[in-house]
Amino acid sequence: MTVLDAKEAGTLEGGPTFSLRNRLTRLAFMIAWLLFARWTPRQFNPLRLVLLRLFGARIGRGATVYGSARIWLPSNLEIGEGATLGPGVECYAMAPIRIGARTIISQRAHLCAGTHDHRDPQFQLYARPITIGPQAWIAAEAFVGPGVEIGEGAVLGARGCAFQSLAAWTIYSGNPCKAIGPRELRTAEPDRISIE
Repeated sequence: MTVLDAKEAGTLEGGPTFSLRNRLTRLAFMIAWLLFARWTPRQFNPLRLVLLRLFGARIGRGATVYGSARIWLPSNLEIGEGATLGPGVECYAMAPIRIGARTIISQRAHLCAGTHDHRDPQFQLYARPITIGPQAWIAAEAFVGPGVEIGEGAVLGARGCAFQSLAAWTIYSGNPCKAIGPRELRTAEPDRISIE
């Protein structure tokens, strides 16, 4: 998808940022999502996935997308097997957003694939893809910016903000986020704790 030139389109004077076709597709999807998906309980996940696929999303088997998730343009969305877009997730897919298998995007996280050139007098919009590797976790209310790549198994902690790419199997937190340590998966079940 091509972003229109802000100077030629007169974006600052109220002109469009995207083509008419793009805007009509997004309007049709927004209406369809509102009528057939947004209000549905969790058990209606298969219906939501069908609707997303009808609008061009590529979704792996066993994926979950909550009805309260907001997806800007489904044809720019790819979700791997067993991945989850949680409640209230904002998927601002101006450019492709790829989410790996078994990755969790927690409640109210924001994946933002667009930004503006603040030095440009026309405030030109640029769309940059986001790639999130398999088994990653974007925790509650975290923000992932345009052009960011999240490595396999990486964790972005709650309300963390990623403006640069994150290394695989590393835990990050803060704004801007900083690495706080490795993510190591347990190889054995933890001892059960009994509460009396």
